[in-house]
Amino acid sequence: MINRVVLIGNLGQDPEIRHLENGASVARFSVATNENYRDRDGNWQTITDWHDVVAWRNLAERAEKNLKKGMTIYVEGKLKHRKWQDKEGNNRKTTEVVADYFRILSKREGTEGSQQGQGNWPSTAQEPAQTTYSSTPDTGGGGADDLPF
Repeated sequence: MINRVVLIGNLGQDPEIRHLENGASVARFSVATNENYRDRDGNWQTITDWHDVVAWRNLAERAEKNLKKGMTIYVEGKLKHRKWQDKEGNNRKTTEVVADYFRILSKREGTEGSQQGQGNWPSTAQEPAQTTYSSTPDTGGGGADDLPF
């Protein structure tokens, strides 16, 4: 069984960071993805979906330092459903992507080193090497994630 989520989208806000009593850090941010289609009249329409993303520990600290509203990022993680009660005692449900990896694809407009235009995959001829962040250390390859397809 597989629980894997891959998102490429734009950050809706700077990450919100909390530091728990046990010393762990948690970052929360939203990522917007777009779906484009033609309606009956032939006009292009866009549907935007917002995804709540949670990053823990070292990944949360890296998110706090490096992610800013408007950036285009690639996120990998797993889908998690939680039940909780609000301040009034009402039962609530939340669906989140628990990130275990993210990569900055482009910076927001108006920042140093930003890419022109909207955030598509950057051209390697125009952009420096992209920054990658993971919740697990890089072991140099050869691990279980090296799939043959």
